[in-house]
Amino acid sequence: MTMEVIPCPVSVYFSNSPGGYRDYGPDDCEEEDGACQALAQRLEDELRAAKSAQLACGEVLLPADLLPHIARDVLRMAENEPCGLRGCTLFINFENDHVCRRIGTIKCDPSTVSTFELFLTLKQDSSSWHSLLPQFLKNLTRGGTIMISQGFTLEKKKLYRSYLE
Repeated sequence: MTMEVIPCPVSVYFSNSPGGYRDYGPDDCEEEDGACQALAQRLEDELRAAKSAQLACGEVLLPADLLPHIARDVLRMAENEPCGLRGCTLFINFENDHVCRRIGTIKCDPSTVSTFELFLTLKQDSSSWHSLLPQFLKNLTRGGTIMISQGFTLEKKKLYRSYLE
């Protein structure tokens, strides 16, 4: 298993709004220093690898803007961390039928000690027409397709304590 370093600054700081925070629009991912795009691509690579290994399906369908949205949220959660995004380890989980399992892990910078962990849980889309088909028809017609919902959870666990806490 090879790891790749995501190109990013030590910390991500946005100075065009009060307090360093700002609202993200749909095109903001492209404006970042490549970190958002690289993280979205890394998420896509992990899902591609998990498709046959952990998910045992022919294809994974997800909303077009889901991965950039997740990448922006990850960057936002890394803003106040001592090492920024470099100190992040991202665990990717998939939940279907109330069963949650790990399908991938991204260590943003393997040469940096993790200062926080993020737990991303993607959920199967149960509201689509595809979920109404019997499983044997899904396997025949689409080679086993999993549809991922727009909804996800992203939880943070700090691995350190500051003097202020």
